[in-house]
Amino acid sequence: MTQNTERMVITRVFDAPRELVWKAWTDPKYVMQWWGPKEFTAPVCKIDFRVGGKFLCCMRTPDGQEFWNGGEYHEIVPYEKIVSSMYFADAEGNKVDASAYGVEHEAIEDACDVVTFEDLGNGKTRLTFTGNEPMESAKESGQLEGWRQIFEKLAEIVAQMEQAG
Repeated sequence: MTQNTERMVITRVFDAPRELVWKAWTDPKYVMQWWGPKEFTAPVCKIDFRVGGKFLCCMRTPDGQEFWNGGEYHEIVPYEKIVSSMYFADAEGNKVDASAYGVEHEAIEDACDVVTFEDLGNGKTRLTFTGNEPMESAKESGQLEGWRQIFEKLAEIVAQMEQAG
């Protein structure tokens, strides 16, 4: 029996220049505003944005439960592409098994998350997020819907940044 390993891919076009979308994705001040699905908050986000650098973000549920994600940057092409690993972590950034959070996580072996930023002209940017888990698994686990909600929050932040000029 062959398992479908088509990766989760989410694409969104933002009404903002690529540099602004890049900043919203990479600056912890902004990441804390969009990290996590609707109604979730991100009280902590630390980013060492360089190849080999690590990140650590806390996602807090509406009822106060905390989930930590850590990761490492493997490739950074400014304003174009970010390749990183992401994993469940403790508050110090140490990798923990997803089951520690009561989550079944089905990552594709050695797959990284890939984010691309494409300048579409006219002040528009296409962001494409390719996750490290199969699309079917992401649909079943709620991961796909969670990322869609994250992209909604990201669009709001980018619009606020655009208005602030």
